[in-house]
Amino acid sequence: MTSIVVDCAPAAGRIICSDTCVAEGAAWLADQDPRFARALASCGPLPLRRRPDGFGELLSAVISQQVSVASANAIWQRLVEARLTTESAIRSAPEDALRGAGLSRQKIRYAKALAEEAIDYRALRDLPTEQVVTTLTRVTGIGVWTAEIYAMFSLGRADVFAPGDLALQESARALFDLPERPKERQLKQLAEAWSPWRSVAARILWAYYHVAKDREGIR
Repeated sequence: MTSIVVDCAPAAGRIICSDTCVAEGAAWLADQDPRFARALASCGPLPLRRRPDGFGELLSAVISQQVSVASANAIWQRLVEARLTTESAIRSAPEDALRGAGLSRQKIRYAKALAEEAIDYRALRDLPTEQVVTTLTRVTGIGVWTAEIYAMFSLGRADVFAPGDLALQESARALFDLPERPKERQLKQLAEAWSPWRSVAARILWAYYHVAKDREGIR
């Protein structure tokens, strides 16, 4: 069993720290709605998908925007080799060095903005999710989706969702037999019924997306 030991405060809510947590949430959702049970039957066990928290994880998210996974991995590797993955290194790095690692002018601006913000990442662990999102989205280049994904996987929040995610929208359309892909606001309202395990609902929908994609030929 995979497990991660994390500190948490009541304001942060339930923290997903092991495969057992994910299984608990999945069982609760399946009991609430048989369509989740059907999705789980076709998807199998859900992954934990926990990630580290901190500056490096957000910098990696910025790098990954609008590029392929292979390109993002290659850029990150060059930054690692150049020792340009910490706040102090990014703040002091000349633009030529960052361009040499593969960052565009726009992403250099985003990386510099993130480094200059000097976020207290340890403090984020204890904040309500809404404050985490507000704190992160103040940074140029960090949108709501990125902040929600950080809260979900780097902070392990059990009850956060990313309704703007296109794969979640398409998966919800297929699983709940909706006439069309739900818009962000509609999916957010739909997800309210999945609290306090909205992060696990997202895991189910992401897993089911691949099943629906193969079944329906979704692009």
